[in-house]
Amino acid sequence: MREKVDAEVLRKFMEAIGRSGRTGARIYLVGGATAVLFGWRATTIDVDIKLVPEVNDILRTLPELKEQLNINIELASPDDFIPALPGWEERSSFVRREGTIDFFHYDFYGQALAKIERGHSTDLRDVHEMIGRGLIEPARLLELFSRIEDQLYKYPAIDAKSFRKAVEAFIQSLASN
Repeated sequence: MREKVDAEVLRKFMEAIGRSGRTGARIYLVGGATAVLFGWRATTIDVDIKLVPEVNDILRTLPELKEQLNINIELASPDDFIPALPGWEERSSFVRREGTIDFFHYDFYGQALAKIERGHSTDLRDVHEMIGRGLIEPARLLELFSRIEDQLYKYPAIDAKSFRKAVEAFIQSLASN
């Protein structure tokens, strides 16, 4: 079983990736990594990332890092599960630079919608934290959902009507709190 990932392990992960990448790239941190770096969770079970472009030097390093740090590393981001939101790259928040690699938090709106779609209690708590910390605004969340709604057919595991209801219910629940 792999170790849980805390902020110190994430720092070591980013430094090691920075040493391995000879070509410039962006790595977008997703989910639990974002929660740990912002401090609303102490640990996460894995490091989910999106690598742009997919640089072979970095991809070859990931299995080695997984063993060295005894952590789970996944190439997974919201746009693997829901359509990419327009402007997601511009809304992604810079974390740090290591070597030639720039680290970002993947667009908080994309993360939030993917978490609402999945519906796990930890995911919904994360979305509440994003709102509470001013990282996302509920009205903008619904607007961005509306901009991808007509693309949901490309994701057959998603029921578009249920997803819309989940987003609306989540936003309505904020008003009652």
